[in-house]
Amino acid sequence: MTVASVDAAARKPGPRRRPKRFRRLRLSRRVLLRRWRQSLQFRAIAVALTLTSMAFFATGSFLSHQIADRLFTDRLNQVLEEARTDIGTAQASFDASDASDRTEVQALINSTLGKLSQDPSTTDRRWVLIPLDQGTGQSFVGVQTESSWMTSASVPQQLQQRVASGDGTYWQPASVRMAENGPEQPVIVIGDVVQLNQNSRYGLYFVYDFSDPQATLDSIHAVLLLSMVALLLLVGTIVWYVTREVVRPVSNTARVSQRLSEGDLDVRMDVRGSNEVARLSRSFNRMADSIQNQITQLEQLSSMQQTFVSDVSHELRTPLTTVKMAAEVLYNARDDFDPVNRRSSELLHNQVERFDSMLSDLLEISRFDAGAARLDMASTDIFAVIYDVVEAAAPIVLTSGSELTVRSTLTRAVVQMDQRRIDRILRNLVTNALEHGESKPVDIYVGANENCVAVAVRDHGIGMTEEQASKVFNRFWRGDPARARTVGGTGLGLAIATEDTLLHGGRLEVWAEPDNGACFRLTLPLLRVQPLDPELPNPLPMPPDEDSAESTARVTDTGSLQLTAPTRFVSEPATGELRIDIPGARDGQDPSAGPAAPEHRDGSGDGRGQGHGDATVDVTGGGHGGRGVVAGAGSGQGTGSSPAADGRGTEES
Repeated sequence: MTVASVDAAARKPGPRRRPKRFRRLRLSRRVLLRRWRQSLQFRAIAVALTLTSMAFFATGSFLSHQIADRLFTDRLNQVLEEARTDIGTAQASFDASDASDRTEVQALINSTLGKLSQDPSTTDRRWVLIPLDQGTGQSFVGVQTESSWMTSASVPQQLQQRVASGDGTYWQPASVRMAENGPEQPVIVIGDVVQLNQNSRYGLYFVYDFSDPQATLDSIHAVLLLSMVALLLLVGTIVWYVTREVVRPVSNTARVSQRLSEGDLDVRMDVRGSNEVARLSRSFNRMADSIQNQITQLEQLSSMQQTFVSDVSHELRTPLTTVKMAAEVLYNARDDFDPVNRRSSELLHNQVERFDSMLSDLLEISRFDAGAARLDMASTDIFAVIYDVVEAAAPIVLTSGSELTVRSTLTRAVVQMDQRRIDRILRNLVTNALEHGESKPVDIYVGANENCVAVAVRDHGIGMTEEQASKVFNRFWRGDPARARTVGGTGLGLAIATEDTLLHGGRLEVWAEPDNGACFRLTLPLLRVQPLDPELPNPLPMPPDEDSAESTARVTDTGSLQLTAPTRFVSEPATGELRIDIPGARDGQDPSAGPAAPEHRDGSGDGRGQGHGDATVDVTGGGHGGRGVVAGAGSGQGTGSSPAADGRGTEES
C-alpha cells in the first residue's frame, strides 16, 4: 500500500453516528414498548389518559368554538351597525358641504371625521380615508388617517379592492397597531365608499380593536387547558389506584406461581379481608396444597418404584446368571437330545437371552432415575459406529427381507460422544425400523454442519398416527401390543435412547405417517462443550429426501457389509481414513465370500481380495489415487489399478 493510499484511507470519513437525540428517542420508545407489553397497570393508565385526552379535546374544541363564535359574532354585529351609521353620517355631511378647494375639503374632512373620533363610545376605533380616484384637481386630498402611525398599508389590500369594485359595506380581520408604540393587535377593518365634491370617491375605513374578545377567549382557553391537565391527573390517579388494587393480587399470584413452578412448594399467597381477591388467594393456596400433596405422593411412589425396580433387578441378576449358565450347557448339548428336548433347550436359551436383555434395560433405567448415569466421552467417527450397527443388524435384514442402505454426502464425521450409548441408540432405531418395515427398504441418512451431526433412520412400513408418535418415547409403550413381533422387547428401548441422547445434549425426534413409514432423527453436538444452536437448521430434514445422497454402504444378499464410494470422491478431492472390523463367514454363508472393498472412481484406486476367516478393511480415499487392503486368515490374491496413479491390493495369510 502506498503512502497516498494510506493518507486517503486516513482521510476517508467513518460511518456517521446518529445524534444522541435520536438514540435517546429510540431508547425511550423501546422502554415504552417493553413497559406496554409487560405491565397491565401501565397499559390501563395509558389507555385511560389517552381516551380522556381525546374526549376532553373534543369537548374543549366544541366549547371554544361556541364561545368564540358568540363573542365575535355579537361584537362584529355591533361594530358593523356602528360603522354603517358613522359612514352614513359622514356621507350626509359631505353632501351638505359646498367646499370647492383643497383647503375647504381638508377642513370638511377634519371636522366631519373629527366629530366621529370625539364620540366617547368609540375609543377603541380608528378611521382611515383613502382616495379611490387618483385625481389632480384643486379639491383632491390624499390619504387621511386619524393616527399618524397608521397608513394605507394598515388596511388590507384585498379589502381595498373589494370596497373599490363593490357597492356596500365590507369587513376583514387584520392585525394593526392601535397605539403608536404598542404591539399589533387583532382588529376588524370595515370599509365603504363615500363621495366628496365633484363626485370624488374615497374609501372610508374604520379599524375596530378586538383585543378584548381575544383576551377573553385566551383566558377561556387557559382555563380549559388547566382543567384538562387537572382532569388528566385526577383520572390517572384514580386509574392507577384502581388498577393497583386489581393488578397487585394478580402480580402476587404470578410471582407465587413462578416460585411454585421452580419447585418451591411451600410458598403461599397472603390472605387479607374477605373480598374477591381474598377468595382468590384462598383458592390458590388450597390448589397449591393439593398440588404439593400430590407431588409428594408421586415422589414417594416414584422413589418406591425406582427402589423396587433397582432392588429387584439386582436381586434377579444372580439367579439369572445361574439359569443362563445352565441354559448355555443345555443349549450346547442340544445335539444329543431328542427333537422335543432339543426344541425346549433352544426356546429356553432364547428366552433367557431375552430376559437378560430386559433386565439390563431395567438396570439402565434405574441408573437414569438415580442420576448415576455417566458418559465416557471420546472423539469417534460416527460412520464407524453406524457401520458396526449395520453389520450387527445383517441377520435381521436377511430374515426381514428389507434392504438396508447407508446414504450420505460425507465420508467422515468425528463427534465427541460415548460410543457405547450412541451404538445402543442406533441399534435400537435400526432394529425397530427393520421390525416394522414390512420388508420394505430401510435407509440411514447422515448429515452434518459446523455445529452438529444428524443421523436419520427411515423406514417405509406401517408407520404411526400422530397420537402414537407423541407416545413413542414413553416407557413400556408399544404401538400395537397384540401384533406378532419378530424381536422381543420391554418397550424401554426408545426411553433409554431418549435418556442417552439427553446426556449428550442432543435431540431425538420422530416423524411418522400411517402406511408411509416412520423416521427417527438423532442430532448430536460435535463438541460436548458446544450445545446445539437453535438458530442453525438441522443438516437433515424430516423426513430426508430419498435422492439427496448416494449410498455409502449396504448389506448384501449374503449378509455382508459392502462399502461404496460416495459422490464427494468424484467431484472434489477428499482425504480420510475409516477402519471397520468385519466378522467372517456366518452359518449358511459361502466361506470364500468376503466383503467387497470400496469402489473408487476417477482414478481413486481399486482393490479386491478374497480369503477365509475374519478380515480388516482399511479405506483411504484421495483425489487421484487410492489403496485397498484386505487381510484375511486364508489364502487368495489381490489386485489394484488406477489410471492416474498406482494402486495396490494385497492379501496376507
